[in-house]
Amino acid sequence: MPTHIYEATTFLNVDLDIYSKSDLEPLVTALGEKVCVCYAGRPRRTYEAHIDLASGYPKSADAAIRRFCTLIGSLPKVARKLWDTATTREFNIGVQAAMEPHSFEISLSTEAVEDSAKLKARIGLTVYAPEVHKKIARKKRPSANGKG
Repeated sequence: MPTHIYEATTFLNVDLDIYSKSDLEPLVTALGEKVCVCYAGRPRRTYEAHIDLASGYPKSADAAIRRFCTLIGSLPKVARKLWDTATTREFNIGVQAAMEPHSFEISLSTEAVEDSAKLKARIGLTVYAPEVHKKIARKKRPSANGKG
């Protein structure tokens, strides 16, 4: 019986996270059906959009970043100006950690890094902790008297 939900550390996806002083709705609309919008709005003083690619999960972070770069490169002028004036543009690589393998590598091609740099986008990495079954997590909690 596995001690966690994921048997192996896995690349999940690349999210595009954009923060701006301007409403990002025209930018999101311009990207069209090629993306899934996880959130677009203004929760506080800053507008933000969190976007995934629509056509299934990419096989690699490199492929996802390059697809995003192609989409952004083909934006119409108004939407591209919103992109260019955003305060933060980030391709965030998501990784679900597990207990195996001992190490996990993600490599990006020179093209993906250069394309991101041309768009003035940074590349981030989020690693999610291994998920443990509730039954196992309860067993490992110390008792109220501090023993066990």
